[in-house]
Amino acid sequence: PAPGAGFASSLRPGTALRPAEVALIRLDAGERLSEQDPRILSMAVEAGRAVVIAFNKWDLVDEDRRYDLEREVDRDLARIQWAPRVNVSAKTGRSVDKLAGALTTSLESWDRRISTGRLNTWLTDLVAQTPPPARAGKSPRVLFATQADTRPPRFVLFTTGFLEAGYRR
Repeated sequence: PAPGAGFASSLRPGTALRPAEVALIRLDAGERLSEQDPRILSMAVEAGRAVVIAFNKWDLVDEDRRYDLEREVDRDLARIQWAPRVNVSAKTGRSVDKLAGALTTSLESWDRRISTGRLNTWLTDLVAQTPPPARAGKSPRVLFATQADTRPPRFVLFTTGFLEAGYRR
C-alpha cells in the first residue's frame, strides 16, 4: 500500500533541508497551527539551518485571530522564539519585500560568534532565574559556557552534573 499524505509530507522537508542554509517556513496565519508545523520547524532546527517563519494570508487575520496566533506561537513554537517572523500576504504582496531582510538577518545570526564573557554573563542571569532541576537530590551547577562553532551555532556547557535535555534546550 502507498504511504499516506502525512508520511509523504514528513519526508519532503528533510529532503529539502539537506542543501539549504536557511529554511523559510510558510505557515497559514488564518488557521490554527497544525501538529505538523512545529515538527517541520524542529526538523529545520535539528538539521542546523537558519530559520525564518512567514505567516501567510495575513490580510485575512482579524484581531481575535492575532491574539490566538500569538498564544499558539508562545505555546507551540517556544523553542524557536529566536527565529525572525514576517507577516505576509502572497495575494496582496503585503510585506513580501521584508522576507529578504529576514533571511539575511537569520543567516547573519547563523554566522555570529558570541564572546565567552558575554555568553557567560547572559548564562549566569538565565541560570539564576531558572536553576537546573535536581537529579537524585543534587542540583548540578553550570560553571561556564563557550561557543564551539557556527553554521549552526553550537555551545558547550561545563557543569558539575548532568543537565536534562529539556533544560539544555
